Amino acid sequence: AGYRVLAPDLRGYGSTTRPTGIDAYRIESLMDDVTGLLNAAPVQRAILVGHDWGGIIAWYYAMRHADRVEALIIVNAPHPACFEREVRHWRQLHRSWYMAFFQMPWLPETVLSAGHGYMIGEIFRRMAEQMPDDLIQLYRRQACEPGALTAMLNYYRAALRGGGALRQRRLGYPTIHVPTLVIWGVQDQALVSQNLDGLHDFVDDLTVVTDADAGHFLHEDKPEQVTRDMLMWWQNHERT
Repeated sequence: AGYRVLAPDLRGYGSTTRPTGIDAYRIESLMDDVTGLLNAAPVQRAILVGHDWGGIIAWYYAMRHADRVEALIIVNAPHPACFEREVRHWRQLHRSWYMAFFQMPWLPETVLSAGHGYMIGEIFRRMAEQMPDDLIQLYRRQACEPGALTAMLNYYRAALRGGGALRQRRLGYPTIHVPTLVIWGVQDQALVSQNLDGLHDFVDDLTVVTDADAGHFLHEDKPEQVTRDMLMWWQNHERT
C-alpha cells in the first residue's frame, strides 16, 4: 500500500535484550523505547499501531507524546481510564485474575515454563484459534529462553507492584486529538467490550470497528480484514 512499516518486538520479547528488574519495564521506559525507535528511523511523527501491551503503550504515548503521533490504531487494548472503571466490576475483574497471579515471585515463571511452555501454547490455542501451530511453537520456544518469562511478567509487575498505573493516573488522561481507530474482537476472553464505553470522552476523533466473531488476537485470526480496516480508515482520513 506504499507505507513504510516498522514492526519491533517489545522490550523483553522475541530476540530483544531482557533488562533485569521490574523498573526496566515501567511504562515510562516503554514509551522511551517508542521515542528511540522513531528517532532511529528517523521520523518525527508516525501512525502508532498496538495490540494488548503494545496498545497500552500506544494509548499512553499518544497522551504523553502527542507531537510524535500522526494517528493511533488500537487492537483489543483498553484505554487506561476505561479499564480502571471496568476492573471495579466483576465482569472484568474475574477475567483479570492473572494480573494478580503475575505479581508473585517465581511461581508464575514456574507454571508457564513447565512442559516447555505448554500453558503458553494452550493459551494461544484457546484465544487465537487461527494462529498457525508453527507460530505458537516459536512463541513457546522464545518464552522459555533464559529471562524471557520474567521480562514478560515484569510488564504486569511494573504496572501494579511497581506503581506505574498509579503514577500515570496521577498525571491524568488528557484528551487525544489525533485520529484514532479502535478495532475490537468482541469474543475477547480477557477484556469485556464495555471497555469501549465512554471512549469518546478521551478521544476527539474516534472510530470504533467491532467484530462479533473475533477474540483477543483478532489480528492473528483475521489479518487480512484488520489490514483492510486500517488502510480504508486511514485512506479516508487522508482524503478529508
